[in-house]
Amino acid sequence: MKSKGLFGGGRWNAPGGKLLDGESPEAGAAREALEETGLSMQNLHFHGILNFHLGESKRLDQVVFVFSSRSVKGRLRKSVEGELNWFVKAQIPYDQMWQDDQVWLHLLLEGRSLVGNFYYSEGYEKLESYALEEVGSNKPVAK
Repeated sequence: MKSKGLFGGGRWNAPGGKLLDGESPEAGAAREALEETGLSMQNLHFHGILNFHLGESKRLDQVVFVFSSRSVKGRLRKSVEGELNWFVKAQIPYDQMWQDDQVWLHLLLEGRSLVGNFYYSEGYEKLESYALEEVGSNKPVAK
């Protein structure tokens, strides 16, 4: 649960953040997970890219590289980022997450790889539209 006052505050969200200069997306994902959770992730699996666009101009605001791992070492510890919790798949609190998570997260948990474009109103208040494709199939997964 992201800490109040931070981007996404009051919502459940996976660890993440910005890449350092010269850092690969995979290295950045592993570093952010360690910094925010105390857990060292190995054998990261790349699931795709999610692009987030804002406002009427639909300007690209964020590009998110999505990874998962089934190989984790260390002890879970709270950080300034917020509260941590493990959820059984059937009990993931989608209603307390970003609106786009409700569209793509269950597909990632099925092992699928995705490319998505999500269009939010200014300030990420409302998900207005999206397009999501499974990598390699060239077929829309959802719109």
